[in-house]
Amino acid sequence: MRPLDRKATTTRTSLSLPPAMPIDEWRSIGEQIHALSDASTWWLGDWLVYGQNRYPDRYKRAIEKTGLDHQTLRNYAWVARKFPPERRHGGLSMQHHLEVAALPEQEQDAWLERAERFGWSKATLRQYLRASRGALPDGERREETVVVIKIDSDRRRLWQQQAARAGRQLDEWMQAVLDEACSADGAIPA
Repeated sequence: MRPLDRKATTTRTSLSLPPAMPIDEWRSIGEQIHALSDASTWWLGDWLVYGQNRYPDRYKRAIEKTGLDHQTLRNYAWVARKFPPERRHGGLSMQHHLEVAALPEQEQDAWLERAERFGWSKATLRQYLRASRGALPDGERREETVVVIKIDSDRRRLWQQQAARAGRQLDEWMQAVLDEACSADGAIPA
């Protein structure tokens, strides 16, 4: 990845562009910013995994350093662990990978290859995943269990915010968090 175009001046809180810039250059800068933004989620995930392996208080330190919320960082680390660099699809975002992270590896790869080949957005990938989960042999439907929990409104609001940050509906986010807690590595979530 190359540095941002020299005509663009950046600070932590701004991007300044020259008064007259051809549209192709402007578009190129936008593409570079998007690439940096997308890559930074993977970088943070890898950074957290590194910290997990070397420092017991990894999330506390990460939160202090990044200013990001705990659940966002946990999601980044979870996806980075699920997808080592050699299994990541460069044409897809971390959010695409998050959509399939709870699946077995072979299914993850198949879905990501389709998403990349057909240029699916993460929403389209999610839609196809949902449709595939509903179909069973002989037209049977998967049995669903309804779980009722009592929580106070503040906690529900907090969970709803975390789900929105992860780009998921509350029930999907809760399932992902519980799946993470039951992950194969046997680690008890912090």
